Amino acid sequence: MPMKRWTLAKAVLALAMAVACASPPESGEKEAKGAPAVDTSRRVLAEEEPGGIVVDFKDGTTQAEFDAWESDWDVDLEFNSVEGEHTGVTIARGVGDVDAVLARIRQNPAVESAEPLRVYSVPPGEEAVFGLDSSLEEISEDGYLPNDPDYPKQWNLRMIHMPRAWKESRGKGVVVAVLDTGIAYEDHDDFKQVPDLKGAKFKKGYDFVNDDEHANDDHGHGTHVAGTIAQVTNNGQGVAGVAFEATLMPVKVLNHFGSGTSADIAEAIRFAADNGAHVINMSLGGGGYSKVMADAVEYARKKGVTVVAAAGNAGRSRVEFPAAYPGAVAVAAVGPGGTRAPYSSYGKELDIAAPGGDKRQGEAGGVLQNTIDPKEPSRSIYAAYQGTSMATPHVAAVAALLYAEGASGPDEVEKALFAGAKRVGERAWTEEYGHGLLDAEASLKALGGGATRWPSLWWALALLALVLLTIRGRERPGYLNLLFRPSFLVPLVLATVGVFFARSWFGGASGVAGDVVDAAYLPIPDWQRIIFGRGRLASPLFYSSLIPLLLSFVAIKFRELRPAIGGLALGFAGFLSYAAWAKAPALAWMPFSFLAVPWLVVHAFVCLIIARAMLRKESAI
Repeated sequence: MPMKRWTLAKAVLALAMAVACASPPESGEKEAKGAPAVDTSRRVLAEEEPGGIVVDFKDGTTQAEFDAWESDWDVDLEFNSVEGEHTGVTIARGVGDVDAVLARIRQNPAVESAEPLRVYSVPPGEEAVFGLDSSLEEISEDGYLPNDPDYPKQWNLRMIHMPRAWKESRGKGVVVAVLDTGIAYEDHDDFKQVPDLKGAKFKKGYDFVNDDEHANDDHGHGTHVAGTIAQVTNNGQGVAGVAFEATLMPVKVLNHFGSGTSADIAEAIRFAADNGAHVINMSLGGGGYSKVMADAVEYARKKGVTVVAAAGNAGRSRVEFPAAYPGAVAVAAVGPGGTRAPYSSYGKELDIAAPGGDKRQGEAGGVLQNTIDPKEPSRSIYAAYQGTSMATPHVAAVAALLYAEGASGPDEVEKALFAGAKRVGERAWTEEYGHGLLDAEASLKALGGGATRWPSLWWALALLALVLLTIRGRERPGYLNLLFRPSFLVPLVLATVGVFFARSWFGGASGVAGDVVDAAYLPIPDWQRIIFGRGRLASPLFYSSLIPLLLSFVAIKFRELRPAIGGLALGFAGFLSYAAWAKAPALAWMPFSFLAVPWLVVHAFVCLIIARAMLRKESAI
């Protein structure tokens, strides 16, 4: 009995229905924090600056406008910084009746939020051990092993499997903004760059405490946090960092006492999001809710930025703000034994746990990085700290590794982080550990190996079967005959998974050779990240049928290329189809974000038409 022949249109209709109706599997039982889940009753926990208020105006509100309203409000508002004209954040101090003034201000339709000025700080209890000279026993582990002499003391990097993760990604091209006490990143006046950050990449930041462009550290906390993220690695000096090829953006929001205002922090979040940050690290807190800051976190997330924050060091079942805001990744701390540190806060908003140190297990139980002496900021030291502040940059840095590997935004980053986390106990999520203990290697596999790499190949192979069903018997090549033909299979693999073993075999290459390895490792559509840079938005030129279409014209003259172009077109079809099904990535130049999925589906359809033409014509020769 002859097989009933499918038309290509029917096949594509089935594909479109699958994309529309299906959704990728979730990684855990706990849903991401949603907007309605904020408990504002905890605002009394935050310190308020006496007589201080912060008012966030709608974008575009000018100083002349709010100056005209001030007499009715009985207040003198000023932009919080020179960035205020863009962010709309203003402050006033010395206000008499704060509640009455805020009530009047909130009635103005140009005001997004108005509230008391709150004070946040470095979480208490983060002790340092100076001159650390002990080390944990070095653990032999396959992978990239840096030559930094004190790397053996960094139990925290081995705990999250960095040696193997470094063979896959090192954060190249990703910007991580560190909102903290500043970073010892330059020689400026009395400030000196710490030696183990010489050679690191920096992007221009800002000092919101002193309102200038030199976000230097006069405390030590911010430099330590930055070191965990991107300490210069394999330089024969000091210690290593998690994402040592990432770029740091120093943003000072905390003064030399380790405290800062909600106005500065909120404005800094918007600044980082507007100036190219992919990840924002906030190792700070205070426990109190601020709508101005919550709006800033939401703003950053909508711009595709992953916001990571410390859960707090109170050791209680209550995640502090800003970690508790919807849109932020809340991080708890564990010690060298992998159990929650006694100081670490936890609770229903917690997302993940990471190494933060536990000095009860000895001096070597802290997290060791290069920073400054708080008593003498120009002096470099190596110090072991403990706290959720130390756990947070581990997660921020792994987020940078994920962006470098093609994660399209915070949703995809979080999905990979949570899917890769090592469960603690039987449940997928707990209040003490969130989705589990951070695992850099597993998260990269969840992104590249399980979420966006091999499924593209499986889709391509399934689409090949659909295409063959639309070709008449005498013109249809055999399924296995095609798969075992190198001229067809190699282009298909390159378009869906790339040379997936390139970094494992040639991971030590640098310079031009390193760029070649990076390109070969990626599927062909993702070469746009090498050409255009690793941004949050993918280029629709590469995430389209353009390349197979152009090459199909070449096949008109050179018929021997048709199997290769057929394989390439089918590979693109598989890649684009899976990207559409997974609702990723966001595409540049689209007037509306929802157009990305139709774009991918239409171009997958065009690729199928090209593949069918190449295979049918080739078989008829």
